[in-house]
Amino acid sequence: MAIHVKDDETDWLVRDFARRRGVGITAAIKLAIEEATEKERMSVELAKQRLEPIWQQVRTMKSPQPHDHRRFVDEMWRD
Repeated sequence: MAIHVKDDETDWLVRDFARRRGVGITAAIKLAIEEATEKERMSVELAKQRLEPIWQQVRTMKSPQPHDHRRFVDEMWRD
């Protein structure tokens, strides 16, 4: 299986990454994708952690009065 890189800058970046990591090009691509995926996953997890207290507050909020959906629809269709 082959990946053809047609962009000189991308080719250089991959080769430089491989050199700095001391691995071959295939391993460098794999490492880069794994690291990017992990960073993305951690970012999502962090967002979930930050939002959870807010969601808990929203879940505990009560509407001041029950909604009368029929009345609402009737009011929308009133002449």
